[in-house]
Amino acid sequence: MQQRVPTSANARTMQQKTPLTGERVEALTTIQSTVASESVLRFSERHFYLWMAGLFVLIAFGGFTPTYWAPVALGTFHGPPILHIHGALLFSWTLFYFMQTAWVASGHTPTHRTWGLAGIALFSVMMCSILVTKITVMRLDDAHGYGDAGRRFAAVPLFAMPVLIGLFSLAIANVRRAETHKRLMYLVMVGFMHPAIARVVLTLFAPPGAQGPPPVFVALPPGLIADLLIVVAMIYDWRTRGRPHRVYVYGGLTLLADQLLTVPVSATQTWMSIARFLEGLAG
Repeated sequence: MQQRVPTSANARTMQQKTPLTGERVEALTTIQSTVASESVLRFSERHFYLWMAGLFVLIAFGGFTPTYWAPVALGTFHGPPILHIHGALLFSWTLFYFMQTAWVASGHTPTHRTWGLAGIALFSVMMCSILVTKITVMRLDDAHGYGDAGRRFAAVPLFAMPVLIGLFSLAIANVRRAETHKRLMYLVMVGFMHPAIARVVLTLFAPPGAQGPPPVFVALPPGLIADLLIVVAMIYDWRTRGRPHRVYVYGGLTLLADQLLTVPVSATQTWMSIARFLEGLAG
């Protein structure tokens, strides 16, 4: 009786019915474990950034309570209208970041992307409000006899503006690279925490009866405190991924360099000339 040779189709069928070898089972188990681990990591990361977004909201609102929210509630706050507009924009941005992070954490990433254009518009208007607010404050300081001190201290937010705009622009350019995008946006939020933390530091440690803009160097400790939020994110990366993401390394160093250089540069005649030019734009 002639032995029947299996056809290629029969051979494939027999191969499919052949039990998996130990090596194949091990490889399949490894792949499944890797996929499961990555899924757990993504879930953990989403909630880490959500918790940090909640912390940003607490810092922003809590930091300005002694100097803004409480006086407004008591009717004792006195300032130009631009301060209210500026405050509303920055608080809205903090809540917007929390909302965007919550969309991603809950798995609604398409909704997060849909609101992206609104975020770009809000950020752009917010940057304009920072410039207009500082020009207004410099003019008020000048009217009260604190002209040079006000111009020097204006360097703190105005020097930070190009850095924040640069980080935000890079975040938009990397919108399809989620790991890079979310870390750049995190750095932007850390930069915005600096003023809120500074209000708390000034409230606790300002000398009794102090008036006028503070010296520029007093902005350095609040900036370093804000930088600790980057350290927290780097530690989280190190524990979950084995090393901090390069965005935190280079971006964190950029923010730190801006904070350190602001002190000496704000005392130069070049900056004072720029500040007077900006002040003159208001007429």
